[in-house]
Amino acid sequence: MTEAPTRRRARGGGGAARRAERTAVHFETAKYIERNIPNFEILNEEALEIIETNAETVLEEIGVNFVANPAALDRWREAGADIDGERVRIPRGLARKLCETAPSSYTQHARNPERTVEVGGKSLVLAPVYGPPFVRDAAGGRRYATMADFEKFVKLGYMSKWLHHSGGTVCEPTDIPVNKRHLDMLYAHMSLSDKPFMGSVTEPSRAQDSVEMCEILFGKDFVQDNTVMTSLININSPMTFDDVMMGALEVYAKNNQACIVSPFIVGGAMAPVSVAGTLTQVLAEVLAGIAYSQLIRPGAPVIFGAFVTSIDMNSGAPTFGTPEASHITYGAGQLARRMNLPFRSAGSFTGSKLPDAQAAYETANSLNMGLLSGVNFMLHACGWLEGGLVSSFEKFVMDADQLGTLHHLARGIEVDTNAQAMDAIAEVGPGGHYLGCAHTQANFKQAFWKSNLLDYKPFETWEEEGARDTQALAALRVEKMLADYQKPALDPAIDEALQAYIADKKASMPDAFM
Repeated sequence: MTEAPTRRRARGGGGAARRAERTAVHFETAKYIERNIPNFEILNEEALEIIETNAETVLEEIGVNFVANPAALDRWREAGADIDGERVRIPRGLARKLCETAPSSYTQHARNPERTVEVGGKSLVLAPVYGPPFVRDAAGGRRYATMADFEKFVKLGYMSKWLHHSGGTVCEPTDIPVNKRHLDMLYAHMSLSDKPFMGSVTEPSRAQDSVEMCEILFGKDFVQDNTVMTSLININSPMTFDDVMMGALEVYAKNNQACIVSPFIVGGAMAPVSVAGTLTQVLAEVLAGIAYSQLIRPGAPVIFGAFVTSIDMNSGAPTFGTPEASHITYGAGQLARRMNLPFRSAGSFTGSKLPDAQAAYETANSLNMGLLSGVNFMLHACGWLEGGLVSSFEKFVMDADQLGTLHHLARGIEVDTNAQAMDAIAEVGPGGHYLGCAHTQANFKQAFWKSNLLDYKPFETWEEEGARDTQALAALRVEKMLADYQKPALDPAIDEALQAYIADKKASMPDAFM
């Protein structure tokens, strides 16, 4: 009589523990991708040499503009370039020679060492959408982004298994003054996530603020000796380098922080309509930009960037997921590898206004292109909508789910004894099935990639549950992920120092919304 209640308590306790285990929040972040598949190379040796020769001709005979930046002109003059006003003509071979000091790969440290990433070689680091002034969700539709929206995206990025990087301006919070919002955005990445992140590039002083906030988070000496930010420096194609972006690049290069030097190409508007012509311009711009980073600090980490789209000749709108964009991206990947540099391109690109079939087709084309072209850092990997004007909550989780397919494709095909499955084939024999065989039972949990979003239920079950489409399922997943979110721990002293820095900076200047 005395033992029965004890046994019941033991069973009850075990059941409670199991229930707690089942209901506890669990999430993991996959390691950055390490490819075990070949890159797709679309250009032969002759084509590559033609493009490289033409790019050198562009730099030598046509030149590039460094606008409103006398110090940059002085640096180029001292390096041996010909300066005519703001036009810089770079002797054949000089830019490529300067680029040789840029590292072929680098480590970007996260405040959680388990989230640290390698950029270059066979790696692929996935980062979310960057830059849209608008957001969209199923409940509220399209609207200007706020800081609350920004924080939600950072939380979703932190909770997304296949996303390795927190990104930068995941949306532009228009309710915060322009001259102060970078402080709030950077603090959100630092405090709401422990994945690596990007710094501000909208003004050189804001890049310096980013460096100083990182010195609080990581320690000043660590920042000077290691890379803790990878930030986006866009070139004003065609062939114009403005003082804002170059000023930010100067700050980051001087402080050993990585920059993506990226032409912003809309074929037919900011580059020729031909693939070879566009690749020539892309290479010329990248050569000049990366060479300039090495004039600032030899060995500063950089990425060969290529943001590429074409234009609809009827409406003038950019188009995405097109064959021409794929051709250019594949070719740019080859050019980057010949320079022994990390490569940035591709993303979840679409011109669609909604996370619909058009968005899915164009995004799938763009993501797969990025994997096969050898991209090492993929910005805009999830959440992009309406040609980059909108960050979509539903599309963010739809894309982030599909990034798992890139991980599995990149693994390649295993051919070890277990993968050969000869024991399974022998056990089942002719006319049998593999559902219950030993090999299936031993491998089924990890054999296939599994979506955490898409619906594979029978029609009757799907209909009973409300006949929900993918956007509806994504909206529910957004809610669940935000409800499950748990803030990663941050040293209280560091947090206090960051908040004090932000308060002092904000107090030092009036609000500006332009």
